[in-house]
Amino acid sequence: MVYINEHQPFPDYSYADDDGLLAVGADLSVNRLLDAYSKGIFPWYNDGQPVLWWSPDPRMVLKPQQIYISKSMRKVLRSNLFEVTYNTAFIDVMLNCKRIKREGQVGTWITNEMLEAYQKLHLLGVAESIEVWQNGQLVGGLYGLNLKDKRVFCGESMFAKVSNASKIALISLAQKLELLNYKLIDCQVYTEHLDSMGALEISRAEFLSYLQ
Repeated sequence: MVYINEHQPFPDYSYADDDGLLAVGADLSVNRLLDAYSKGIFPWYNDGQPVLWWSPDPRMVLKPQQIYISKSMRKVLRSNLFEVTYNTAFIDVMLNCKRIKREGQVGTWITNEMLEAYQKLHLLGVAESIEVWQNGQLVGGLYGLNLKDKRVFCGESMFAKVSNASKIALISLAQKLELLNYKLIDCQVYTEHLDSMGALEISRAEFLSYLQ
């Protein structure tokens, strides 16, 4: 792990610790964030901390064509209980991801600084959201960075206020990206939820090869 300032580049991946923490410091400027994601690095920190930059090994990813859709989920998809939209409520999705209560988590890593930074990326057409609606209410969604030139979508966070809403968002995203011949959805780190949806862990080296 290396301390950096606003003018220093990211260090070599060999400096990452066992948890994947690569660097500490710098800022969330548009140029810094675009450089980070193009290199498979993402910020993840709490209020009161300096910016922490991560490049975990292994890396959790989902190949769009390999998303797992259970029989019960196929029934939900056919039921038309939900409406899915893209990029119609980006900041609302981020705010819900920030505020949603998660088991075992105290507070949130989506700081006000993060909200401002990713909204700038959204205005540039880089950060995108998927919204899930039920009876006109936003009940689920996810957001992330779309690296269109690399055909990789970097997922950041998702939320659900009703059962299956976040699954609907991820399935809809995967199906859309499969049609566009995307290579990966970057899920960053392992969770049981992502594992149940068909995501898998690959080495950092293999993940970085997809960003070439």
